[in-house]
Amino acid sequence: MKKVTVFVGSAHHKNTHEMVDIFVDHLKTLGDVDCEIITLSDYQLGICRGCRLCFEKGESFCPLRDDRDILFEKISASDGIILATPNYSFQLSGLMKVFLDRFGFVFHRPRYFGKVYTSIVSQGIGGGNEIVKYLDFFGTHLGFNVVSGSCLTALDPRTQKEQQKMERILAEQSQKFYAWLQKPAYPVPTLFKLMLFRMGRTSIKQMLDERSCDYRYYAAKGWFESQYYYPTRLNPFKKAAGFFFDQMASTVRNLLA
Repeated sequence: MKKVTVFVGSAHHKNTHEMVDIFVDHLKTLGDVDCEIITLSDYQLGICRGCRLCFEKGESFCPLRDDRDILFEKISASDGIILATPNYSFQLSGLMKVFLDRFGFVFHRPRYFGKVYTSIVSQGIGGGNEIVKYLDFFGTHLGFNVVSGSCLTALDPRTQKEQQKMERILAEQSQKFYAWLQKPAYPVPTLFKLMLFRMGRTSIKQMLDERSCDYRYYAAKGWFESQYYYPTRLNPFKKAAGFFFDQMASTVRNLLA
């Protein structure tokens, strides 16, 4: 059985929650999936203070003693993650942004490899596609296997045609999400992802040392010597490209020194 957790950034149990219910119902028809829906307003989440302690000393040094780790543990225990938010003032909800800001250190030390991720954005007028782009970006750089999110317009009262369109889009998205749940957890990286990893790790190795959390994290993972974040088989072209990216990062660093 696959475990899927949905995080909803709306305390208003209407359109966004309805879309999540439709997605989950479709998902459960496709196979043996256990879904948990988390409404973020039911948890205590402090606003990031920008103190940088999670970057410099480690995430355990965060001064906010709230429910962050409870929610993070739910992600760690899941095979798939869904973020759902309404479009408030042409951006994701404040509740969802507070949640996502607490992942700042994970951009430095990614960890959610092998887990599938997607997003759902509900809106009344427009602008939601830009939110989907941001959420896709967020998931990619934290390590998830990302299924592109969807943006759905939900005005009240909703016509039958609008309802049918919404259900069709969510059904198609759930099918893609389920298909990724069945795929190998660690796909061969794209050339772009390979470049980000190789240049990033080379820069960390050159610029930092054992005093840095990021350096120690990469060293513990064996990433300074590996071909990618996780075991994978690169074809000869990507192997050569990886070596090139290592050299390019070194060259850029020397030029900037």
